[in-house]
Amino acid sequence: MVLRVPRGGLIRGRSSRTLRQVTTPPARRRSRIDLSAIRAGLPEPLAYALNEYEQVLRLERNRSDHTVAAYLADLVLLMNHLVRSGEGSLTGLTLQVLRQWLADMSLAGAARSTIARRAAAARTFTSWAYGRGLLTADTGELLVSPRRLGTVPLVLSADATATAIDRIDGDDPLQLRDRLILELLYGSAIRVAELVGLDLSDIDRRRRVLRVIGKGDKQRTVPFGVPADDAIQAWLGGGRPVWSTSRSGQALFLGRRGGRLDQREARAVVNRRTASGDVAGLSPHGLRHSAATHLLDGGADLRAVQELLGHASLATTQIYTHISIERLRSSFDQAHPRA
Repeated sequence: MVLRVPRGGLIRGRSSRTLRQVTTPPARRRSRIDLSAIRAGLPEPLAYALNEYEQVLRLERNRSDHTVAAYLADLVLLMNHLVRSGEGSLTGLTLQVLRQWLADMSLAGAARSTIARRAAAARTFTSWAYGRGLLTADTGELLVSPRRLGTVPLVLSADATATAIDRIDGDDPLQLRDRLILELLYGSAIRVAELVGLDLSDIDRRRRVLRVIGKGDKQRTVPFGVPADDAIQAWLGGGRPVWSTSRSGQALFLGRRGGRLDQREARAVVNRRTASGDVAGLSPHGLRHSAATHLLDGGADLRAVQELLGHASLATTQIYTHISIERLRSSFDQAHPRA
């Protein structure tokens, strides 16, 4: 039996919505919270604990700026809840306070994944605070967060991915750069942060591999194919030199003004280039999901895909096997006379 995937459509792995086109959802208005103002107004003992913990994350645990910012944002909200509960020091951070914090988020309509993430941040913080003697007990140790729903990421079919890349056809710097962005994100399954962090010295075209620095400053080597190599040659030969300035340094990807391409612009490129008609564009992570799914569909070993993606745990990689199973089930339901 030949498995057929609709051309040009996005694929959702959930069984109730398999193989359907996904349109852009209506914009949601979100009230913005001034976290910096909240942090600045915290009582001194709480502000001291946050400052110390920030240094631990940055210097001792070597977390990325993005990870540090995410942890601190969650903890500022926790400290704010503690203050609103009438407490001005960590001694008031009891298990009951932590549970009430999660309950308030749930009542406010926060997603299960958000609650789970913030609970994890709280547990990590209380463990550190207990070790430093700022808490008399690890109050977060018994904190139970809701299980995350087993959602499966959106992916493009192989045909739709090829179409999106092939639509970028031109020899001006913008076209050459954007094509290379898609070729490398899909062809090597790297993260967008890893993509924009690439330097010219990170490319080994003879062996067709990239040296990337992933989460936790872990270095790995990933391969890329002939189409990506052709795109690299075109960009280095006719695109990058046009935009290159004294501030370009060794950056592989540049913006129009010659500086290193930032993640926000790279995300906008992918979203714009993968959009088609009424089908919403993907994020860079969507291309990474797509690459992993297509590798497993093609018979790649799960551990090899884990190493390629830079996942610390095999369980993280296993989500892509669910996508393949859903696609098999959909094809079976559509094609088998006794399905």
